Amino acid sequence: MPGENLTRLEAQERKALIDVQSYEVDLDLTRGDEVFGSITTVRFTAKAGSSTFIDAITRTVRSVTLNGVELDPAAVSDGVRIQLDELAGENVLRVDADAIYTNTGEGLHRFVDPADGEVYLYSQFEVPDSRRMFAVFEQPDLKATFQFTVTAPDYWEVVSNSPTPEPTDVGDSNKRWEFAPTQVISSYITALIAGPYSVERSELTSSDGRTIALGVFARASLAQYVDADYIFEKTREGFAFYEEIFDFPYPFEKYDQLFVPEFNAGAMENAGAVTFTETYVFRSKVTDAIRERRVITILHELAHMWFGDLVTMKWWNDLWLNESFATYISTLAGAEATEWKESWTTFGALEKSWAYRQDQLPSTHPIVATINDLEDVQVNFDGITYAKGASVLKQLVAWVGRDEFLSGVAAYFKKHQFSNTELTDLLAELEATSGRDLTTWSEQWLETAGVNTLRPQFEVAEDGTFSSFAIAQTTPADWPTQRPHRLAIGLYVMRDGSLVREGRVEVDIDGERTEIAELVGSKRPDLILVNDDDLAYAKIRLDEQSLRVAIESLGAIDSPLARSLVWGSVWDATRDAETSALDYVELVLRNIGAETESTTLRTTLAQLQLAATQYVAPERRAATLERVGDELWRLARAADNGSDAQFQFLQAFAAVAHTDAQLDTVQDVLDERIVLEGLDIDTDLGWILLIALAAGGRVGAEEIDAALASDNTASGAQSAAHARAAIPTAKAKLAAWNSIVENDGASNAIVRATGLGFLRASDPELLRPFVERYLSSLERLWEERSYAISSAIIGGFYPSPLADTELVAATEAWLDGHPDTPALRRLVLESLAGTQRALRVQQRSH
Repeated sequence: MPGENLTRLEAQERKALIDVQSYEVDLDLTRGDEVFGSITTVRFTAKAGSSTFIDAITRTVRSVTLNGVELDPAAVSDGVRIQLDELAGENVLRVDADAIYTNTGEGLHRFVDPADGEVYLYSQFEVPDSRRMFAVFEQPDLKATFQFTVTAPDYWEVVSNSPTPEPTDVGDSNKRWEFAPTQVISSYITALIAGPYSVERSELTSSDGRTIALGVFARASLAQYVDADYIFEKTREGFAFYEEIFDFPYPFEKYDQLFVPEFNAGAMENAGAVTFTETYVFRSKVTDAIRERRVITILHELAHMWFGDLVTMKWWNDLWLNESFATYISTLAGAEATEWKESWTTFGALEKSWAYRQDQLPSTHPIVATINDLEDVQVNFDGITYAKGASVLKQLVAWVGRDEFLSGVAAYFKKHQFSNTELTDLLAELEATSGRDLTTWSEQWLETAGVNTLRPQFEVAEDGTFSSFAIAQTTPADWPTQRPHRLAIGLYVMRDGSLVREGRVEVDIDGERTEIAELVGSKRPDLILVNDDDLAYAKIRLDEQSLRVAIESLGAIDSPLARSLVWGSVWDATRDAETSALDYVELVLRNIGAETESTTLRTTLAQLQLAATQYVAPERRAATLERVGDELWRLARAADNGSDAQFQFLQAFAAVAHTDAQLDTVQDVLDERIVLEGLDIDTDLGWILLIALAAGGRVGAEEIDAALASDNTASGAQSAAHARAAIPTAKAKLAAWNSIVENDGASNAIVRATGLGFLRASDPELLRPFVERYLSSLERLWEERSYAISSAIIGGFYPSPLADTELVAATEAWLDGHPDTPALRRLVLESLAGTQRALRVQQRSH
């Protein structure tokens, strides 16, 4: 990565010198499996006599022509940047180069489908990777029009931001597609997707009367699993909702949604050509949580067409404006425009729990973060930028009023369409429509980090009523900011076997202690829930009696959102070593069988596994894990036939199964000697069970190879890599390590899958030899691998299951010796923080 790291100062200096009008990009995709031809013609103005550079990551630069003058490629290009001196007032630059296909999910990714041998390409440019496909001034505030011309095999589909034109025949079974120029957009949302993709088409009518063509694309070998009609339905619902509340018609000409292989994220908001991970093509049964997540992702990317693509941040410090807004508004759309009416419950269980976790790491940062360079922003696609920002926006909407908020957003789109903005531009419009001064709000919520904790403090009189009641607010040591909160306090009483809310007060909280006079004289309920209805962004605590009631009867609460808040509260207290991990395990095992919300179920089961494997004290861990496994199997058998809960309990059981009896059960389910009525052992569930057997030492390479032979697909290859790395032998762990860390070339998807298997170890001591190997490899990985690969290894191979003082000491020693690599240090610090937290929590459960 050296030399590829653009700084904010460099971007500001370049913006002060130049303004870009247009790009013409001619791509030849017929040159083999390593490189493709890339000829870029850029028209831009500049301060006469000035110098700057254009970004171009290339294999070879064939020629550089500036204003008709041939420059020596060897003198001006280093394979990353091309130096441009003595610029004129108006300039035409032409760069002819060979660019490089990747298998890392960055730039132009090339994938060969093992099912049929066909080649599929897609681009992924956020943050700094359009420069891997064409020469470009790679920063969001140098917008321009982009005109792509593509030569490719004649039977391919070729998709970009503009509608796909009719191609012309150029011989040798190739054709040439000449796209019309785009609107003025940033380079990171340009796109190219090419290959023999299967496509289904539809259309809708925009609010301004235009016909908007719709397309859904997937690889041919996955086409049979694509539920295009449902995707089109959710897309239409999102279009109608957004065009109404934004008072601004869809800003582009067409809307394609493409499911692409080996994608690094959930999706990417390329203007008019959104790419999605193929995990959203369901070839096997998936949880309702995943189905809902796909809908929210569809709505999230669609929201970006306005917030991010139509109006774009000037620099990456305002990335949160894109992601937080899209996260908030897609949840709103899910709840109000689709059948997923409990989207805010899902938001609390998934997004806010992510935000709380991220906000307690040593790497936490204000929502409006300091972004000094590209490495800073690459590690900033996190729970603060997405989930905390969205949570804070939800509070802002409640404070300024929904109508006022949306009116301000609509004015913002109209005023700044196809241009770049900063936070102050949005706040100005919201202040105008709401009449509120948002300066203090911005300082308290956007410009400071950390999550505050709210807990009830009260006294109860002899007659069982509150004689006093207050909410105490504590602040994190590193960011001691007292914040105002608008929240509700719910009073829950057991009635006929249900915990029902019999009282609710909505109050403003500010400072270290806020007296709640409204509750004085009311009867003390069975359970007190601070932040009922999830209005505030804060950690909440249960009093001792409420915790006991929750452990006994959480499943008796009727409200899915209230249950989610209690689950989250006890989990936060466990992570902070205020509640024993054993109590958390007890809470889950007693109550999870009654949970109805799929995402809450999914999140809680994952937290249960972490609690049992790392948070319970070592001397109590074996017994706890055995009990967890046995109870999850009991829950799977007791669940309704074919239900989402049954499916999730079985998956969770497979993830922790390790005793002989549990592994026997896994084998019997896989072989269908034990049958769970209503649940088929389909391809992907079969892999989950086989991986469990591999991790338990029951199967080896021969069985894994046989399974791969019967599922010769990309998903099969990833599952096989996962299974091989999970085999509990020193030899298998070393082979997995060498295949990824010592050898370069594995795709991003295989790197991730191998890491999952590598860290799966019922005996964590198998990972002890890799502590030193891991630490000694960090600098080399950071320097030699792309960001996507190096970060996947750094996060995915840290031997966290050891969760002990030796791992902490070794990691701290490495950090002490490497103070000069901020982005790399952040990744390591976050892994270390997880282990340090585990050690603190373990002390609570001895």
